[in-house]
Amino acid sequence: MSTPMKRWQRKGTVIMAAVLFGIAAFATTTRTWLNVQLPRTAVQTPDLAVSGSDAATAVTAFAVVAITAGLAASIAGPIARWIVSVILLVSGVGVAVASYTVISDPEQGAAGAIGQAIGVSGGDGTVVTLTALPWAALVCGILIALTGIWLAIASRSWKSSRRYAPAPAPAADEASAANSPGTTTAGAATPAGGSSPANPSNPSGTAAGPEPVDEIDSWDRLTRGDDPTNYR
Repeated sequence: MSTPMKRWQRKGTVIMAAVLFGIAAFATTTRTWLNVQLPRTAVQTPDLAVSGSDAATAVTAFAVVAITAGLAASIAGPIARWIVSVILLVSGVGVAVASYTVISDPEQGAAGAIGQAIGVSGGDGTVVTLTALPWAALVCGILIALTGIWLAIASRSWKSSRRYAPAPAPAADEASAANSPGTTTAGAATPAGGSSPANPSNPSGTAAGPEPVDEIDSWDRLTRGDDPTNYR
């Protein structure tokens, strides 16, 4: 008797966690990570709100990879699941490292947006403040990496499903064997001497079997020398 699978080992639970953590990391990049207060000069420039996709492009890329890997785990075989586990681990580490880079040096993360706004990457009086989303992305990266380890452990108890069963033998073969020369149909009486009963529609005296199963069966009977008009 097989041991029932624990909830934390279920395929749906692990895959859902990997996909949700990847989506959460990606969602953080669509929001503001950095608020930039530009220096006040003669030409007034509005303050900037830098999104995560601009501050840390790598987070977006690694998050997409994590989502794809999580979905691929649902159809992967035993060996492929180990590869997916490694991909999730690397993606999670990548998200965490890229997020921590922005957290540790927000000015560098906002340099590109500042350069587009005022022509230089920085300047006196520029103030860059962090929102909570870089920290949220960092947590999501750690969770994605842990999901990769979780997948490697839990997938050892998953059974490989076989979706395709061997096709049954075609019925045409059975019909051809039943109507081969020398066999008689059930319920047909053979007169003494081995001759077939007279049939007005079959002047040649050969026994007419049931109708062909398909066109291939008709060709097989024509090849044996039978008259195909006897079956119509």
